[in-house]
Amino acid sequence: TNIKPISVFRSSVLDEEPSVTQPERVESLSHAQRERLAYIDFRLYFFGEIGRPDLIERFGVAPAGATRDLALYREIAPQNITFDGSNKIYRIGQAFSPLFDHASQRVLSALALGFGDGVNGATQPLLPCESPTALSNPRMDVLAPVCRAIHAKRPVAIRYHSMSSGESERVIVPFALVDTGLRWHVRAFDRKSGEFRDFVITRIEAPTLLDEEPQANERPDNDIQWTRIVELDFVPHPRLERPEIIQRDYGMADGSIRMRVRAAVAGYMLLRWSVDCSPDHRLKEEQYRLWLSDPLALYGVENAKLAPGYQAPSSPKKR
Repeated sequence: TNIKPISVFRSSVLDEEPSVTQPERVESLSHAQRERLAYIDFRLYFFGEIGRPDLIERFGVAPAGATRDLALYREIAPQNITFDGSNKIYRIGQAFSPLFDHASQRVLSALALGFGDGVNGATQPLLPCESPTALSNPRMDVLAPVCRAIHAKRPVAIRYHSMSSGESERVIVPFALVDTGLRWHVRAFDRKSGEFRDFVITRIEAPTLLDEEPQANERPDNDIQWTRIVELDFVPHPRLERPEIIQRDYGMADGSIRMRVRAAVAGYMLLRWSVDCSPDHRLKEEQYRLWLSDPLALYGVENAKLAPGYQAPSSPKKR
């Protein structure tokens, strides 16, 4: 059985197991042992060293247990780790090859935010790191009931503040959270309009779960914008004199990136990524490093209007 790639640290939300490059040996270990070995792997890979105190502090194990974990890691991957006796610390081996798959987004999150188990409240970055501060964070007493409704597949009664219609009472059937990079939405069927829509979580008040099953038409497989996948091809913006640098920035193969995203989130993503979606790549500002080479890929995407420079194709003239 393959172990799925996941965070290299314990988390109250992400608690699946890391995928490994030597599954025959590692899979026979307990989940807790694999977590600790993944942490040793992480510390060696990104810090170049690990000591017994690191394991003791992270997992609350006894010193003898930390010693056993380090010995086990050394037995499984001897080329990865060496012992510096004078400083009583383990260091990265010259032939190091990670034993676990470390997902880049989770690694960066850990480095920037630290390891959080939801016990001690605030956590500290593992390395000096600055990242944009979120201007908008959902309230936990709103987010939590919405999450419970998604998990239980139940409708939820809310009071919602809309830019177009003001405050109103609604019943929605939520099924997914969406991070646009600027704010969090919940994708849901809205019984008031009879449509699937996005609801900004900071605009929701007094969510109350209802003890009833959703109707057949309220289920996510009927959300055409959600189930439709659009393929988007990005290339370096034609105005740039050194497209090879942009290719390097984004790890482009054959000079382009092909992304597959849900139609329901395509507009948000293109706005977040600052992709010029005009048919003639007319946006010249510095932030536009990418161009959507086929703007027609957004045909029928409801939130395409959010995409920078996007122009809806004109209807053919009647004779």
